[in-house]
Amino acid sequence: MILFVGLAASAQEKKDYGYFARVNTFGVFSAYSNDSSHILLGEAESRRLFFLGASYSRRLILNQFVNWQYNGEVMPLALESDPTDRITVTWNTPTPPLPPINQSVVTYTTCHSSSGMETVTVDGVAYTVNYSNQCGRRWTAGEAMSPMGLQLNFLPRNKTQVFLIGHGGYIYSTRAIPVENAGSFNFTFDGGVGVEFYRTNTQSIRAEYRYHHFSNKNTADANPGADNGTFQVTYSFGR
Repeated sequence: MILFVGLAASAQEKKDYGYFARVNTFGVFSAYSNDSSHILLGEAESRRLFFLGASYSRRLILNQFVNWQYNGEVMPLALESDPTDRITVTWNTPTPPLPPINQSVVTYTTCHSSSGMETVTVDGVAYTVNYSNQCGRRWTAGEAMSPMGLQLNFLPRNKTQVFLIGHGGYIYSTRAIPVENAGSFNFTFDGGVGVEFYRTNTQSIRAEYRYHHFSNKNTADANPGADNGTFQVTYSFGR
């Protein structure tokens, strides 16, 4: 029995020898996207994302070509930013037919600031109107989770490894995003490519780019969705 256990342990060590591939991996990361556009599915433009979270990976298949892992992420801090437009309209002379306007709205597309004065005719009477719109941003806090994910590292004998990664999950925000009449609960999925640098057999740093999409799948009045390109850096450790 002792001999059998010794042989099994030796075989396991031989199997893992020379690989930079942990069995269980924990990580902490931050991710950021400065803009959104119609990459595949999203329609809302100029949205920003910031995530701060932790990840867990479990090795599934390991050979000289690939290290296939389950990967899940939890983001207790998820921030989303929407462009806003503060519209101001003031009627001058003669007596105003309508009250002044001073309100801020979330825009679907990129905002462009402007101001000026023009003449408006109402019921045959000409009025002078001062107008302006000032662009800003509204950040919304929330949390997110991506429990369904896979990571595929190539050539795991190398200290520097290229990998593919993808997830499915959700983001829950304290108010509707990315527009006022959309939902505060949105489904998410992402997919990307990156490079993992192993400092030791147990520690590494990952840098990656992902396509990230969120939308509410028509569970609210509006569902423009948003496509972002996110950059993420992860510090990983484990055995």
